[in-house]
Amino acid sequence: MLLICRKSFYLALFTKYFMINYPKIILKHGKEAPVQRFHPWVFSGAIFKVEGNPKEGDIVEVLSGSRDYLATGHYLKGNIAVKLFSFQKATIDFTFWKAKINAAYELRKNLGLTDIPSNNAYRLVFTEGDSLPGLIIDFYNGAAVIQCQSPGMNKHKPEFIQALQEIYGDKLTAIYDKSIDNQQSAVGSHHPASSIQHPVTITETGHKFLVDIEKGQKTGFFLDQRSNRMFAQYYARNRKVLNAFCYSGAFSVYALKGGATMVHSVDSSKKAIEWTKENLTLNDIPENSHEEIIADIKNFLPQTSEMYDMIILDPPAFAKHHNVSHNALQAYIHINAEAMKKLNPGGILFTFSCSQSVSREMFRSAIQTAAINTGKDVKIIHQLSQGPDHPVSIFHPEGEYLKGLILVI
Repeated sequence: MLLICRKSFYLALFTKYFMINYPKIILKHGKEAPVQRFHPWVFSGAIFKVEGNPKEGDIVEVLSGSRDYLATGHYLKGNIAVKLFSFQKATIDFTFWKAKINAAYELRKNLGLTDIPSNNAYRLVFTEGDSLPGLIIDFYNGAAVIQCQSPGMNKHKPEFIQALQEIYGDKLTAIYDKSIDNQQSAVGSHHPASSIQHPVTITETGHKFLVDIEKGQKTGFFLDQRSNRMFAQYYARNRKVLNAFCYSGAFSVYALKGGATMVHSVDSSKKAIEWTKENLTLNDIPENSHEEIIADIKNFLPQTSEMYDMIILDPPAFAKHHNVSHNALQAYIHINAEAMKKLNPGGILFTFSCSQSVSREMFRSAIQTAAINTGKDVKIIHQLSQGPDHPVSIFHPEGEYLKGLILVI
């Protein structure tokens, strides 16, 4: 009993004098419930008082109106004032960050996403889904790409790099930093400087793709669509396919490997079309089975005389903020209506929204409106989301950003 009391005394003494005293965010009385339900965002309107003069990106502790500890996170300017990464009081050091990243790695390992030759690319860290809001890490066949999307995560980048080196060991050939700086532009650098090869060749479900980490969108490749591309491969057999917003042609490769008779890949970017051609060649696709077209799909669909048996619509986000979601819905209605008009009877439409501010219900309503406007009989055969390497915390439904439907028209 005496020994236990002494241990408790010294633990309390250590906590009092040696744990870092972070600035405090005091919530208004009655505003604690979302944090107590483990939602990782604290909105500015819930804050009663800020103590310790934190700067943007600083670590802060969030306390209830009665000053009970609730969570720890990064302080931000704007409507979301704190993004929380821990609901237990802790010293935030290298050991803390490594444990978080290692937990993310172990999840992917348990899901069968790591150490597989036929699938050597995956998202290692997915922001709130891995309790690391503001941090993305993708793994491309030995090359890790870090995107720190907040000032707070940017401060801990050296610790993330060290953690990756210790977790992966010799499996890690290079680290590329593609974070966002204060001017919202990408900052590219290598760790170690000379070891990364551009582009990186990855394998996804046995198909090969070139990933231009430096010049490509996001981290270079849309890993979130892997399982959905497998659906495209399954349904493409004996069909003429249009891959709209094709980017680097991943859906095109899957469709042709699935037995599509012809695939038209359309994108407004000349570079995207070049990447598409390279990936089709890399996968030994016969030249007479595909055609690449540089065009704005919003103009291409109403102007083309071609009819298709399957169309894939995977546009960029039409809305990044809630105040423009109405315009986004109108865009989804228009483009899906045009696609429905270009499908032969019994045709299949893959349609997606990656706009976080557009809910699944809103997106489905937009597709319903497109069906009404075109007078088409539309049936849903699958409802899709992002892959398992993009997990959604049950406490943060906003993390389910990718919504998809497979429709028979």
